[in-house]
Amino acid sequence: MLDALEIVTTVIVGLMVGVEFSVAFVINPIVSALPDDSSQLARSHGGRMLGAVMPFWYIGSLALVAVWAVAGWDQDGAGLLVTAGALLILSVVMSLLLLVPINNRNKTWTPENRPEDWKEQLNRWDRFHYVRVAVIIAAFTLLVTALA
Repeated sequence: MLDALEIVTTVIVGLMVGVEFSVAFVINPIVSALPDDSSQLARSHGGRMLGAVMPFWYIGSLALVAVWAVAGWDQDGAGLLVTAGALLILSVVMSLLLLVPINNRNKTWTPENRPEDWKEQLNRWDRFHYVRVAVIIAAFTLLVTALA
């Protein structure tokens, strides 16, 4: 049973890392190259779509890591799991304090009502997101190392 939990947790966290990496280094650069109205509308739509899914994915990933850490406490790698869990907690805190407020504003913007500094706000979101991606990559790396 523990083997299945380890695999499921690693796959779910790995997929989350892949999505967030893709947003940072593929999707947003493509969208940012579009004309301003199209770019802003795409980022707004992405914010609504991913903003509805990612909270469950982040919290679910953290819960799975916590269950794995408790179930495998007596095994090698338990410290790696606790550290990975702490990093996922950090990513959730970063999300709530830094990224969600910007995303909540962005997802309501249209070309007609967006603020003058909309690009600066999205650039700030991107910078925070790069850090968050690094944090969840580190957590994923620890999970894979614990699995091995």
